[in-house]
Amino acid sequence: MVHRREIDGQPIVLGNQGDLFGNAMTWFDHDTGSVWSQPLGEAILGPLTGTTLELLPSTVAKWGDWRAVYPESVALDAPGLRSGFNLSDMAVVVEFGPDSIAFPSTDVREAGVVNAEVGSIPVAVTVDDDRDLWSVYSRQIDDRTIELERRGDALVEIGGDGRWDAGRGVQLSGAGGNLDVLPGFTSFPSDYATFFPDGFIWRPSGLVPVR
Repeated sequence: MVHRREIDGQPIVLGNQGDLFGNAMTWFDHDTGSVWSQPLGEAILGPLTGTTLELLPSTVAKWGDWRAVYPESVALDAPGLRSGFNLSDMAVVVEFGPDSIAFPSTDVREAGVVNAEVGSIPVAVTVDDDRDLWSVYSRQIDDRTIELERRGDALVEIGGDGRWDAGRGVQLSGAGGNLDVLPGFTSFPSDYATFFPDGFIWRPSGLVPVR
């Protein structure tokens, strides 16, 4: 997950605080020493308690796959270890203000693509376990809301001629342009309720409240 590290237009510097909150990383900001929750993007201790950072759209992809689409990209040149997290164990969380839904990746994979509404915002969620890739898109095209289904590596408009790359939202055919990428992040389903006690978990049979 990626947050804009600005407060009232002023950049802040964050570091790893070292403790966990809800089984997730915490940060501290160098100016005030406030402690921040990574999933919430919110200060939970210190002078800035209650301040939140803007969540930005992001995704996880293999470097080769990313470079094939964005050949001018640069990356941080630092050694790293292989992640111990498997997408199949996670849920994709979509949050807009007070509304949030967790989409377990195994259920999303079986569905191909999930057409849902988070609050009043129509979204499409899809995953690709083979590449550890997940995506959240807006289903709003111009002034209309579309329904999507997955066919191989493409998302296809139901009842229309639109067709998009499932992993990037780039239009392959039809009219309307690319799908807008929306913010989302992954979480262990068991930890979701810690941060979003009023949230819901998506199931094929419907939404299930976490409490």
